Formats: sequence, structure tokens, C-alpha cells
Amino acid sequence: MSLLVRVVHKRRATITDLPLYYSGHLLKKLAREKDFKQYYGELRGATLFLYKDDTQDTYTERLDLEQLKSIQLDSPYRRKTPTIFTLTLHTGEVQLMLDNPDTGEEWRGYILTVVKKEIPSKLQLLPGQMLMLQYTLDQERKRRRNPPKACPPLPPRPSFLLPPPASTTAAKDQLDPSAPERPTCFFSVTRLEAEKMLEENPECGGIILRPSTLANNYAVTLRQLIPSGPVMRNFRVTSTNSGFVIELDTPVMVSSLNEVVQFFIEKTEYRLHPFMACQPYDTCIDVLPAPKYISITPPVAKIIPKAQVAPMLPFKTREELPPPPTKQEDEYVLPQDECPEFYKLNQVQLHGELWDVLKLRKENVYADSETMKTTTKKY
Repeated sequence: MSLLVRVVHKRRATITDLPLYYSGHLLKKLAREKDFKQYYGELRGATLFLYKDDTQDTYTERLDLEQLKSIQLDSPYRRKTPTIFTLTLHTGEVQLMLDNPDTGEEWRGYILTVVKKEIPSKLQLLPGQMLMLQYTLDQERKRRRNPPKACPPLPPRPSFLLPPPASTTAAKDQLDPSAPERPTCFFSVTRLEAEKMLEENPECGGIILRPSTLANNYAVTLRQLIPSGPVMRNFRVTSTNSGFVIELDTPVMVSSLNEVVQFFIEKTEYRLHPFMACQPYDTCIDVLPAPKYISITPPVAKIIPKAQVAPMLPFKTREELPPPPTKQEDEYVLPQDECPEFYKLNQVQLHGELWDVLKLRKENVYADSETMKTTTKKY
């Protein structure tokens, strides 16, 4: 099974919410019609869903077999001869034709099994096919004993989440609490008003659901683009106890108004989408003048003070030293920088030979010192 086929089967199971018992190609026509039309049929629960082909995920028509009154063969069972049998429903008679008589016998067996809740006694089927009928009967009985639980109603939406009403419907759109849930593209307008809305605002959508001129019924207005230009189309939607019927060549029944809109979206191959009223937006920003008591002055550039550095003063030249004093006989000066402190002694009056020895010693020391200085200067 390819991916597309699996997706289609899953989509059908979601839409119908019923178990699949049998399926195949068949021909169908009403009593007032002349020719048969080809469909792909699926028996889900006690309802026969008809599709245009096996790739369509939304059914075109459905037959409720719960109200089946009788099923009659228009021709006896013969091999290589199409089988035609008539279903008598509360809405009228419907004829089904199968090219293969064996397939027609299977269809008849499955329909009678799910409707009568028992396997018919006179069926020309193989043992394996009878086992499949027994399995179908068990599944249908189990489904009837355990019906699906209805989903609890959703709580009311908060007021701040509700969309604001459109200006064209503010005075007219007074919803009745008992009325069915309406989609967002519902507007309480006439046919001319709906066509004008679609013509003047094509970017907002192409589908409008509106009340019909008949009480408790609705209508759908479409704006479609064709090669010759845009055209307006209007369809009637009739409200019944079991749902809503879209009045087409082949009527289609759905369970809610949202499914009505979804049906037209899918039929137009998603080229149209529901009409949503456009909300106005501002395009200019108004700047109010500044109050008079506020003075607005332009910013002043900040002045960074320059660093002040004291100028460099020239170094003072070292003053020349005064010339050394002239030597006097018998007077000696000891340089304080060269002589240690212990030589700096106060003069002591020495008498006798000790004074003479010291004096002679000093003369010898200074004489040697002068000789060394003279020798050094020469070099």
C-alpha cells in the first residue's frame, strides 16, 4: 500500500469515525435517474459511504442503512451477469449494480448482516467469506454495546479571546443560544451584500456563509476566478435534524457548518479560503510638540581640561671650589674628607720630646703625600 493510499484511508477513518467492513467499486442510481454512476463504496458500520474514486478522502454521498426496509434482487444470481439489487430506504429507492455477481453477493451479505444483526441463511459464499461475515457481525455487536462516548462540551471562551464583530454585522448578528456553532466566515448579510464584500475585498477571502431567505437555512457565496474573469456563485445549505445538506446535483450531507465550509475548500482544491474581515491599521505616527515649560537645549560638547605641567628648569652649574689656602710654615691642615675622624683631634699641648716626635712624624707623612700627588699628575 503506497503512502498516498494509507493517508487517504486514515483520513476517511477520521472523517467517518466508523469501522470499515467492506469496500469496492459499484454503480448506483436513484429511482428517478436513468443511468448508473460509478462510485467507490465503503461499508462502515451501518452506513454506506460513496466516493467518486478510491483516491478521494471526503465522501460524496452516504446512505444510512439503519432505516433499510428491504433489499431485493432485480435479477437472479447468474455468473458473468451483472447483479442489480434495490435498497428501499425511508428516503426512497436506490439501485446498486455490480459487474461481478460474486462481488454483488458479498455486498448483499455484508449489508444484511450489519442491518439485521445476523448472517443470512441463503448466501452463495465460500467458507472463508462466511468467517469474515461472522467476524463483521461480532465487531458490529461489540460496537453497538459500547457506543463511543460523546465529547463533553467545551467551556465558553473568555471574552478577551472572542473576535470583535465586523462593522457590517454589528447590529444584525444576534446569535441564538440554540443555534449551531457558526464558523468565522459567517456574516448576517444578504446575497448582494455578500457579493459586494467579496468583490471589494478579494484579498480577505472567497467564501462567505450567510443566512438564507428560508428560515433556519443557510447559503454559501463564492467568488471564483475563471479564465474569463471572477464570477459569483451561491449555494443553498438546508438544515435538518441529522445535519446540513448541501444542495448540489448529488446532495451532500455534513454534520456541522464548519464541515460545510471545509467541503467547499476541498472541492475548490484549496484555491479559496474563508472570508476574514480585514482590520484597519494606522500608517502614520503623530509626534506631539514639547510642552512650553520644558526647555530643550542641544547638548554642549564636554571640554576636557589639558594637563598643566611645570616647565623644566635648567640645572644650576656647580660653583667652582675656592682655591686651596696657601700653606704657612709650621701649619698643617688635615683634609676632613680623607682623614678618619679619629685623626681630628684637638690640639694637645705636648711638651718635650713627644711634641718633637709627633711633629717630625707629621712632616714625613705629608711629604710622602705630596710626592704621590705630584707623581700622579705627571701620568
